[in-house]
Amino acid sequence: MSDYSTHAPTSRISTGEFTLLVALLMSIVAISIDALLPALDAIRADIAMSHPNQAQLVVSALFFGMAIGQLICGPLSDATGRKKVLNGGVALFLVGTVICYFATDINTLLLGRFVQGLGVSGPYVSAISIVRDKYAGNDMARIMSLVMMIFVMVPALAPSLGQAVLWIGSWRDIFILYVFYALLIVVWIFCRLEETLPKEHRIAMTTQGFAEGFKEVISNVPTLCYMICMGLFFGSFIGYLNSSQQIFQDLFKTGELFTLYFGLLAIVFGAASLVNSRLVQKWGMQHLSNRAVWGIILSSAVFLALHLVIEIQLWAFVLYASVLFFCFGLVFGNINAMAMEPMGHVAGIAAAIIGSVSSIMSMSIGTVIGLLYNGTLIPVTAGFLIFGSISMVILTFAQKYKEKYKEEHQPIAAPSESV
Repeated sequence: MSDYSTHAPTSRISTGEFTLLVALLMSIVAISIDALLPALDAIRADIAMSHPNQAQLVVSALFFGMAIGQLICGPLSDATGRKKVLNGGVALFLVGTVICYFATDINTLLLGRFVQGLGVSGPYVSAISIVRDKYAGNDMARIMSLVMMIFVMVPALAPSLGQAVLWIGSWRDIFILYVFYALLIVVWIFCRLEETLPKEHRIAMTTQGFAEGFKEVISNVPTLCYMICMGLFFGSFIGYLNSSQQIFQDLFKTGELFTLYFGLLAIVFGAASLVNSRLVQKWGMQHLSNRAVWGIILSSAVFLALHLVIEIQLWAFVLYASVLFFCFGLVFGNINAMAMEPMGHVAGIAAAIIGSVSSIMSMSIGTVIGLLYNGTLIPVTAGFLIFGSISMVILTFAQKYKEKYKEEHQPIAAPSESV
């Protein structure tokens, strides 16, 4: 699709307001996950389940719904416009929220979370597309940098919001918080945000177009490798998210300070993202990603060895987790950018496929790691070590493949005449 950002409709929203709105749209995923984490013990006490680890599935179910939703919302927003997908996604999110609020068994609660996941994919996918519609080049990079600065604060604050709700009400009242958040977004979009995708630039949603996009993704070896790495990395990360409440509150007895530790680690992740934006121009995506993955592997190997011989204290885990979060902050954006690099001609469909496939992988891996939680840090640490090591092998293969391809397709210089 051609660049039409310079021909976008005249905006009635200021740059600052637009940036804040986009950040809130993207943050609906983070707040839907992180605000509920402090309530997992309360959910276990209120809803019967066969094993305490089943409560972790409220995280995985949302990711599963989001993985499916991205496949639909990405192409649909290109075909019908951004605002329709935004409003439809928020409406579906509200339906899932109501189901969760009235759930009396674990299966109904997980159904509601799945529907919520389908819903959040609309705002999440559309937010990035809206920025692309309105801005290009350095202006787009500047807006996205500002968006990410705000976005990073949500995981840091969301658990505290959930804990504050628990102080004055029950875990079900957190879903009332979600209702107010969603309604704020809907009203704000209706009053202030214009449609950013003109009709003449929309692309029909067809089975053939999707099939061709899928073929492009899986037939491009580097893109396929990076997509698999995204699934492996985020899978180990979701394994931590699933277990984080039990690790901090049950294993280390932090109580309500769980939200503080969780927020501090989120800030470390954000700081790494900021550092990456400064270093990537100098060192390159591949170089930074390789160093960060080695950081994950080596720190996990050392920490796992220590865990087998001594009793790990809270400070040691926080130090290890800080190293992990910093490394992940260097990896996530770069891996996604490298996966999308050859996909410029099918960017919309490719982004949906890459996001969905990697999310399904990560949800499956993260669920298994979470369910293996046994009151120790071994399952989570082993997950980072194993999947980090596999990813390093795949990254190395992708890099060598690209170098070989580049060598084989370099133009052959004409031989010089001998004197």
